[in-house]
Amino acid sequence: MIARTTNKLAILTRAGRGKRAQRGTAAVEFALAFPLFFAILYGIVMYSVIFLVQQSLTSAAAEGARAALVYQNGADPASALASRAQAACTRALTVVSWLTHAPQCTPAVNAAPSGCTGNTAMDCVQITLTYAWSTNPLVPPLPLMGLLAPSSLVGQASVQIDPENLL
Repeated sequence: MIARTTNKLAILTRAGRGKRAQRGTAAVEFALAFPLFFAILYGIVMYSVIFLVQQSLTSAAAEGARAALVYQNGADPASALASRAQAACTRALTVVSWLTHAPQCTPAVNAAPSGCTGNTAMDCVQITLTYAWSTNPLVPPLPLMGLLAPSSLVGQASVQIDPENLL
């Protein structure tokens, strides 16, 4: 009977030592795994914001192109096209005014007869919005994560205008 009791005590003592030896293991495992999970989550957030800005630029360029369809006074077709292009840039920049740094708007006007690539008899107004992501990120990148981010984001849209309806 004494031998059995001694064996039970030895087993219980070893089990107690094992629990004490495991104390803090979860904290060490968490400390090792947390940076990896945080980097993955931060990457997801950063690229989601990049896609949001890209989609906003594209949508704003399309809205600007639609604004180019609105009649503008002009003495000649070239000035009317230029004023439509300026109105398009103004509208596009208004749509993305929520960005901390305003993107650059570049209008391009192609007048008939060389006109648009799809239909050379039409006048074209093309709006290009460019946002310098590398110098003005909305979410600061983690070290080495900035290498994977684009340097600039571009949204572009164009509209065809019939030269007969220009003035």
